[in-house]
Amino acid sequence: MIAGRPWWHPARHADRRAALLARNRVRDRLRRWFAEQGFVEVDLPALQRTPSLETHLHAFRTERHGTDGGLIDRLYLHTSPELACKKLLAAGETRLVAFAHAYRDREVGPLHAAEFLLLEWYRADAPYTVLMEDCAELLRLAADAVGTDRLAHRGITVDPALPPERLTLTEAFARYAGIDLLATLDEAGQGEREALAAALRGRGLRVAADDSWSDLFSRALVELVEPRLGRGRATILHEYPAPEAALARRKPDDPRLALRFELYACGVELANGFDELTDADEQRRRAEAAMAEKERLYGERYPIDEEFLAALALMPQASGVALGLDRLAMLAVGADRLDAVQWMPDEPGAR
Repeated sequence: MIAGRPWWHPARHADRRAALLARNRVRDRLRRWFAEQGFVEVDLPALQRTPSLETHLHAFRTERHGTDGGLIDRLYLHTSPELACKKLLAAGETRLVAFAHAYRDREVGPLHAAEFLLLEWYRADAPYTVLMEDCAELLRLAADAVGTDRLAHRGITVDPALPPERLTLTEAFARYAGIDLLATLDEAGQGEREALAAALRGRGLRVAADDSWSDLFSRALVELVEPRLGRGRATILHEYPAPEAALARRKPDDPRLALRFELYACGVELANGFDELTDADEQRRRAEAAMAEKERLYGERYPIDEEFLAALALMPQASGVALGLDRLAMLAVGADRLDAVQWMPDEPGAR
């Protein structure tokens, strides 16, 4: 709160209203574009039995009871609509889009909120490079919706009219961290912890005894690479190490890598996309490994979505991407914080 005033105080709301209306214009313009491209907008339930298959995403849990008060289900608010969207691909949809509220626990800060608006879309029978082109178009549309020629965040700007620079993770780590990323992966795509630990120590980064390869990868990415991305023009990072792409297909000619990409603008991660994995047996192995790691780190695990695994047998090859609409609106209006473009920001006690 500013000067002790909650978001619903008339004076503070008056200060925030222009940014909130701009957010609406961004959302409406993107929704119109998807309709023009022949996408079907789907409305998906937030309550799921399986909220996520990823180690570090944390869901809110609740319960459903019968009329007699007896417990029927333990349910979760989804962390994204991804699993539900893929079931609809299996059902026969070929271009679908969802403007879905997503819910994530343990995520607090200027660029995070417990509840936020996620824009997620899928194209059947299309490579993920087509979604990279979609992302570039959405940057231009968002800027146009608010009447600006710059996306901005904390003094860093991006010209949305410029095509994003495309960098592989290998190229980005070499350029910005001085690390040979492929040298820290074995032939099967598993991380070689000690090789990456030595590289991080050489750059003066902290290495703890219980850090996994993934922990070290994330530290190098966050501290050495991400701050350098999306300056002047957007950046698309692609070809992630296989251990960092739980739901993506491996690169056919190099199994150490997977067909995942992320979009950055003004140093902010905006979108995360995959060339989707459709091998149910491989997906089960990855999910079980991720849940075992979640239990080791956090003392909890989520049930495997058997319906989702069964649907993979019918799902066509497809690509999908999730984009944080609140973050995109934040950059379009040049705000410093996510809550500047949220109608009811997450302020303890204010709701």
